[in-house]
Parts: sequence; C-alpha cells; structure tokens
Amino acid sequence: MAKIKRVYVCQNCGAKASQELGRCPACGEWGTYAEEIIQKDTPNRYIKAVSNPQQPVLMKDVICSEEMRINTGSVELNRVLGGGLVPGSLVLVGGEPGIGKSTLILQVVLHLQNLKTLYVSGEESAKQIKLRADRITSAPNQCYVVSETSFERILSHIQDVQPGLVVIDSIQTIASEEVDASPGSLSQVRECATRLLKFAKETNIPFFIIGHINKEGSIAGPKILEHIVDTVLQFEGDQNHMYRILRSIKNRFGSTSELGIFEMQQDGLREVHNPSELLLSQNNSQMSGVSIASTIEGVRPFLIEVQALVSTAAYGVPQRSGTGFDQRRLNMLLAVLEKRAGFKLGQKDVFLNIAGGLRINDPAIDLAVICAVLSSSLDVTIDSDICMTGEVGLSGEIRSVNRIEQRIAEAGKLGFKRIIIPHYASDKKIIHPNTIQVIPVKKVEEAFRVLFKK
Repeated sequence: MAKIKRVYVCQNCGAKASQELGRCPACGEWGTYAEEIIQKDTPNRYIKAVSNPQQPVLMKDVICSEEMRINTGSVELNRVLGGGLVPGSLVLVGGEPGIGKSTLILQVVLHLQNLKTLYVSGEESAKQIKLRADRITSAPNQCYVVSETSFERILSHIQDVQPGLVVIDSIQTIASEEVDASPGSLSQVRECATRLLKFAKETNIPFFIIGHINKEGSIAGPKILEHIVDTVLQFEGDQNHMYRILRSIKNRFGSTSELGIFEMQQDGLREVHNPSELLLSQNNSQMSGVSIASTIEGVRPFLIEVQALVSTAAYGVPQRSGTGFDQRRLNMLLAVLEKRAGFKLGQKDVFLNIAGGLRINDPAIDLAVICAVLSSSLDVTIDSDICMTGEVGLSGEIRSVNRIEQRIAEAGKLGFKRIIIPHYASDKKIIHPNTIQVIPVKKVEEAFRVLFKK
C-alpha cells in the first residue's frame, strides 16, 4: 500500500510544517499554510513503473544533431528565444496582469499558417478567445481552442488533435486528479509542470506555458517551476506606456541577454524593429537636461534619451529618484560629480528618467546620465547632433565599453554628427562611417568641455 502523509505547505514560499501555522517562519506571510496529501510509493513499485530504463553511455558515443527550430513568425520573439522555438521545449512566459502575455502568444499561434496548434485556456472561454483572435487577425489558421482545467483531459485533447505546438494559459489554473490540492498550489504546479516536461520530451511537442506572478514580481508557484522549464521569458512594461519589453531570464538554447520590443496597439502587438527612432524625442533641441546614449541589449544597439531634472530641495532633505536606472548607481554618479568635477549637488533634488519606459542595465550610459544631470543643473542645452557612450569610474575616468563599432554605426545611421567615446577604445582600430566624428575622452572633465564649451 502507498503511504499517505499529510503536511502543511506555505503557498508563498513552499516551506513545510507538520501542523498548520498562522504565520510562516520562513517568509513571514500570514495565513498561507494549506494542507496537502503526499503519497509515497514503495521502492519496488517505483522500479516496476519505469518502463524504459536508460543505460549509462560514454559522452563520445552520444549521437546528436542540431535541432531544426520552429519559426514563430515574430522576429522579436525569435531573437529572444535564440533563433526560434526548439521542438520538445517548455517556454514559460510571465508578466504583470493585463500586460499582454496571452495576446502575444495568441498572436504568434494565429500567424503560424502551416503548423497545427492547440490553445488550452483555463481562464477564458472559447468565445472570449475568439473575440480576441478576430481583433488580431482575420487570416485562416490551424489553431484549435479548448477551455479546460483538468490535466488528464488536456493530455487526452493533445493526443486527439496531434498538434505541433501547445499553449497552456495558465499553469496556475491546471490541476491534476492525482494530487489532492487546489489549482495553483505548490504541489499542483510542480506536478503538472513535471508531467508536461516528460510529455514534451517524449512527443517532441513544444509548449508555451503562461504563468502568473506574485506581488514581488517573481513567477508565482515553486521556484522549481523555473528550473523545470527550458526557457523563462519575462514580459514587462508600464501599462500607461505603449511599449512592452520581452526579456529572457533563462534559456537553455540561447543567450539570456537578448531583448524584444513590442508596441501595444488596438489590433495586437506590433514589433519594433528600430527602437532608436521611437525612443528619441524630436523636440529636445531647446531643452536642458537631455542627452542621448548609445547602448546595447543583447546583440542590438540602439540609442535612448536620458532625461534629468535638478532643482533646489524644497523640504531640506534632497530627493534622489531614477526611473529605468539603478538608484544606487545614480547616487554613485552624483558623488563622482561632486568629488571629481566639483559640482555641488548635495542640496538639490535630482530626478532621472529613461525615456520610453525602458530599464537599462548597460553601464555605458553612465556618461550620458552625468551629462544630463549637469545640463539640467547649469540649465545649458546639449547639442542634438551629439551622442555619447562610456562607463564612469569612481575616479572620474571614462572606462571603455564593448562593441564600440556597433554603437558608432547605429549613431551614424540615425544622423548624429558627433559621438563621445572612451579614449581607451580609440587605441584600437575602429571602423566607422565618415559621416560621424568620433571624440575620445579620458575624464569626465574633457567630456564637459566638449559639451558645454559654449
């Protein structure tokens, strides 16, 4: 007989206890413990359940070939996935409620004309999905839709339809009859994800799994969910802005530094192939506190607008606020301005914003940040035909950045006449367009003389 054990599991962090607790000692949340039943099979029964045991083989004897990736029809999604969707892979897509996760995946499956797909929804009815699909496209497709929450019946539908791609929307609404727990609990999410992985590897069918996120911004459910799947994508952006960012947090088949940009429209998500033109304002020539930075996300170079506002502190304690930029790095750059360049900002409020709602982690925009702050403090405009790239060190030096040629080429393509780069990068032989002037600098003071010599 299988051994039955009752445990209490925290639905927030997964901590286990022998009795129900009011407050979780691990994460500190209240009222999160729920009872779960665990059945443990005997070792002999487990061995009998293994139908095809694998034998150890030498690494050199393993035969493998490069998998043919499935073209999703979306250039941005293909880039983030590493070149397309790998057969038999599990791709987890997470994001804020209403950010457009279901719209993105539905738009992808509707444009796959030659691939039979199955869209399983545990949150919406087939009529609701049809209304959204009519808004996105009117082209014929081979997408089957079913509203189901039973894991066993979902597997039965997959075997009946024989699709080439399956979408699960969402994993938190699916429940297996073999687990005595409510949908969305840690044990249900863990069990369903594990069985989906086994099924995908056996049938070579790729899966898109949509997941909810909690109030901390991480994907809801056990952390093992992110370990089980092959790829974890984060769909983010401000709902008040029209831009959406698709980032790769984990990818077994490609790089995690890629970035996809979409624009939310009434008829769905539009891919942004050249984000530089959309992220640059066209009327900033007479405004102080605005600088242009050349940055790179993944393999894509683009130019962004850095906006700063410096004003006298009205309430005694100066405020430091950065949107789309690391707050601690902003404080460090302000300290460099005071210590190395001699500009006193201790009694002034400093507000920084990265235009377009993006969050940039590239340290090469440091130079643009301090130039924008100084421009606002002095109330002097920066010429609109100049951009800059470079990391700022604690001693005020401009450190070199990677792939400088691509940054210069992107600036020249967009019509900029001058670009400020680190002096150490100029020691190498840089091939750049003749239409743009490259200005190497060693210290922040040299960059200030170039920008504010007038």
